[in-house]
Amino acid sequence: MNTFFCSDHSKEIGENVIGSATNYETYILVECPPPWTSEAFNSKWVPSNLKALVEDVKRAKLPIRFLLIANDESHKVEQTTLLIYQKPKGLSQGYRKQEFKLANIEQVAPFVKKILWGNFSEYERETRITRDILVCTHGSHDKCCARYGNPFYFYAQETITHSGLENVRIWKSSHFGGHRFAPTMIDLPEGRYYGNLDQDVFKSILTRTGDIQLFNKVYRGWGILPVPLQILEKELILRHGWDWFNYAVAGKILEQSLDNHTLLAELSFEDNSGSLYTYKAKLVKDEKRTVEVKSSCNAKETSVVLKYSIAALCLDSRRVVSLSA
Repeated sequence: MNTFFCSDHSKEIGENVIGSATNYETYILVECPPPWTSEAFNSKWVPSNLKALVEDVKRAKLPIRFLLIANDESHKVEQTTLLIYQKPKGLSQGYRKQEFKLANIEQVAPFVKKILWGNFSEYERETRITRDILVCTHGSHDKCCARYGNPFYFYAQETITHSGLENVRIWKSSHFGGHRFAPTMIDLPEGRYYGNLDQDVFKSILTRTGDIQLFNKVYRGWGILPVPLQILEKELILRHGWDWFNYAVAGKILEQSLDNHTLLAELSFEDNSGSLYTYKAKLVKDEKRTVEVKSSCNAKETSVVLKYSIAALCLDSRRVVSLSA
């Protein structure tokens, strides 16, 4: 019997969670009741046309992530919720959401093809701003997500209710990476990833209150940014506090060494006054934080996870808007 839990091991060796968010242009979330097989889109309720579309996207290496989602009502409803989150160009606060109600899951694949290729739909489109919290509970993919994800999801529903926040939904989700940080979640439309969560930290993230230093322990990174830039963005969160979440941001890698151990990165943001700032940073491989881990409970071998630190950071430019102008 395998008694190894990757999440416990990651905590034991003190692995830093930052820089583990995956970077996608588009998320396509399909409501589908569990149980889900280890490869989610091989599950019983997933039609062959949707499975084929997911495989086509993988083969083409498109920056699109398909996920299955469900809540406690998914078994009962007579329609399928489809959520499409797409990253806008330039400065942004996250992804743009489109929500559709389809008669059944068989309609998802042809519908998604039309949306991705820019064809307008006759289906009802919901454009209200909602906050969708995805918690990985995909235990058949990794047992840590069952052991830690399921209880977290259960209590998180109560935390949301007691916080009195409107338009916040929580979903069980299929695997989106980082099960060794279970319980782990994505906060959409922002697209920020978190791990090693508890309910007190979750409430702080929901309400944007409390000690901002908690991000040192639970923040995996922002999915709109390339992985190396995620540590730079976390540093700016710690500097600016919760106000940072109201700013529009964009970032890119300017240069990188052949071994990826040294990078020059740029991150720009626009604050609430409309002033634009650009930081440049040199990121280098962090020998102390780079670790060798088993990335999942069933992994037969360890793999090296490269971690970065900020070797230099400077304000490269700023364009301040006068409030009196």
